[in-house]
Amino acid sequence: MASQAKPVRVCVKCLLMATAVALAVLGSFAYLSLDFGQLVSADAASDMLHFLLSFFPPELSKPFLSRTAGSMLETLAVSAIGTLCATLLGFALALPASGMYGAGLRAVSRLLLNLLRAIPELVWATVTVLIAGLGPFAGTLALALHTAGVLGRLFAETLENAPDAPSRALEEAGSSHAMAFVYGTLPSVKPQFVAYVLYRWETNIRMAAILGFVGAGGLGQMLYYELSLFHLPQACTVIAAMLVLAAFVDTTSALVRRGSVLGK
Repeated sequence: MASQAKPVRVCVKCLLMATAVALAVLGSFAYLSLDFGQLVSADAASDMLHFLLSFFPPELSKPFLSRTAGSMLETLAVSAIGTLCATLLGFALALPASGMYGAGLRAVSRLLLNLLRAIPELVWATVTVLIAGLGPFAGTLALALHTAGVLGRLFAETLENAPDAPSRALEEAGSSHAMAFVYGTLPSVKPQFVAYVLYRWETNIRMAAILGFVGAGGLGQMLYYELSLFHLPQACTVIAAMLVLAAFVDTTSALVRRGSVLGK
């Protein structure tokens, strides 16, 4: 006898979830009254093309390129120092947030991490500009505070999920709790830590350029100045510098990650 075909099971929960998502999307379009027809109209296309062409040719005079290069270095330094400070602060907060020092400190440190990462970089920058004044120092502080909250939470989750067998074996062999953590736990989480830090550095290099719009220095401040005066060719040069800087950081990050993986 031929075997009977098995009945097809319908995932009711999946259907309900898909229906809810579809209704939410449709409701969002209806609520926002989005008219995508405006994007493909002939007038919109003509205006966009005219606006884009007004950026060319870019400003390539030697004094302006020299000033742009200085702003590139400033943006790179802000992102690097901000990420470094965030890594140190995030790691310090991740230790109690992972539950290593009891439930009380875990709750307090997680609340602090949530506060740091819940406030966007631009909001932090408006606060730090008031405290430290205009310039790269305010941008560095803004990046460090927000990124510390993000990295601290990621570090804490990684430490909580790390295998405890190596550190427990070291403690049973007579090592202190600190040495067991350094030689037993950290080596297993190091690749993830490096990946998280490099990813946030890639993100911060772009955010460092944007923070200049609130007076935090770098390419962003330069771009804001040029756009405010409708110096579009100069703005085109600054935007190109942002793209070059982002590509440089992405390439450097990929090489470091590859070296970290090969060195494991």
